[in-house]
Amino acid sequence: MGRPDPEEGQLPAPVKPPDGGWGWIVLLGCFVITGFSYAFPKAVSVYFKELMKDFHVGYSDTAWISSIMLAMLYGTGPVCSIMVNQFGCRPVMLIGGLLASAGMILASFTTNIIELYLTAGVLTGLGMALNFQPSLIMLGTYFDKRRPLANGLAAAGSPVFLSSLSPLGQVLLEKFGWRGGFLIMGGLLLNCCTCGAVMRPLDMGMKRKMGKAQDKYEAKEMLPIGGKSEEGISTTDGTKKGKKAKKKPKKGKKLLDFSIFSNRGFIIYTISKFILVLGLFVPPILLVNYAKDTGVPDTEAAFLLSIIGFIDIFARPACGMVAGLKWVRPHVAYLFSFSMLFNGLTDICSARASNYTGLVIFCVFFGISYGMVGALQFEVLMAIVGSQKFSSAIGLVLLIEAFAVLIGPPSAGRLVDALKNYEVIFYLAGSEVVLSALFLGVASYCCLNRGKKEPLAENNPSAGGGSDTEEAEYDVQEAEEHSSDNHQLAHSTDNAVVVANEEANHVAEEQRGEGGGCPAGDGEVLARDGCNTDQMVERDSF
Repeated sequence: MGRPDPEEGQLPAPVKPPDGGWGWIVLLGCFVITGFSYAFPKAVSVYFKELMKDFHVGYSDTAWISSIMLAMLYGTGPVCSIMVNQFGCRPVMLIGGLLASAGMILASFTTNIIELYLTAGVLTGLGMALNFQPSLIMLGTYFDKRRPLANGLAAAGSPVFLSSLSPLGQVLLEKFGWRGGFLIMGGLLLNCCTCGAVMRPLDMGMKRKMGKAQDKYEAKEMLPIGGKSEEGISTTDGTKKGKKAKKKPKKGKKLLDFSIFSNRGFIIYTISKFILVLGLFVPPILLVNYAKDTGVPDTEAAFLLSIIGFIDIFARPACGMVAGLKWVRPHVAYLFSFSMLFNGLTDICSARASNYTGLVIFCVFFGISYGMVGALQFEVLMAIVGSQKFSSAIGLVLLIEAFAVLIGPPSAGRLVDALKNYEVIFYLAGSEVVLSALFLGVASYCCLNRGKKEPLAENNPSAGGGSDTEEAEYDVQEAEEHSSDNHQLAHSTDNAVVVANEEANHVAEEQRGEGGGCPAGDGEVLARDGCNTDQMVERDSF
């Protein structure tokens, strides 16, 4: 009884993440989307030699296709956030899947490199961006206690798809040419639409849809038949209308919530992530050429990346399981800092590797540390800002990372051309990653955990909550109003029951010859129905 009326426009109470059930299907979809988003820009590189022959361009010209894809994936983050906040995750992902597929299909009919930039680069990159970000948002919606494990499993899609799409692209190139390969790849990207279709939102209001009808039904069952029943119902409706008139109009949802910049944890995370991206992707990009320069054969040099991918597949889920432990999860930011420190030291220690054995050892440790970073990066962000603000936070973070992606690897390539020395590049990249790790760990301890006891998430990480917003404050106020409604409704109904029993109680009083108070024989009945001084006063007014 006393449930708020859903027609009054209040926000339904949020549903607790199921941590399973349909969430496993959502996790599978996120696994596929993550694989396409990170692996596809690298997998199309198998077509570059044929593109260079057909369009008479250089390697740097064709490499811009992958660069544009990655730039769209990172740089369109705020646009994705706005669209998700406005339309929801599922429609955005369906549109993104169609755009990604259409981009590759149209690319198979292009006649110059500029058209490839616009189709395979811009259109496909935008489509993958519209899939990647909403999938992570839905994953955080469906998982809470198991969220670290879910993030680790979803992140494993990147190495799995990279090890699958590259050989597949080579087979398609040999049998159908690059145009046929692009056409088939476009068909494969339609699976993003399937993944988007399974991202159904959690039902947050099913228990409230029958609220008003249920209230009236219960009132009719307990009130005596006749005019008093109608009077009781009208009193209930009148109370609700009076409260509704006092409510402030609800403010519309923000398309992009910039208030997250007031969260110190988010600022620390963003700065450290920017420094991290400057050096994180440099070693795997330069590894093959570095190995060739040391005298390693081409086939063995290419196999080094396969070693990193194989280790990465198992490192991400394993790290997700560790991050989900009760004694680790409250300190997941420090685990993320350790993983970055591990990665940076691996780069620095391997800079002097001069033989194939040393490079293999580097790939093993780099695969472990790289997988740890990939599994924890979005889990830490979710813990910092909470699920409510994650859609805006990830868009802004990806936009900031886009600048680092455009600065880091190209700058490393120019230094290699100028210095002809890979050792310096590995030292520089490793130092940047170590700096980001130290900044995150030290700043988190000094600014968040020292002095004022404010945890990094500003809430319990297991609850996935973020800092309060205007909407949250309004929800609290609204909940208090509903609580008042429920209290008045309960009093009205109980008083009506007392009125229904008044005649029987009056007869008992006359028989006993007592002028007031509750008779001994009827005391239990009246006590159950709320016979007390306050209710007798309200009964008279009723």
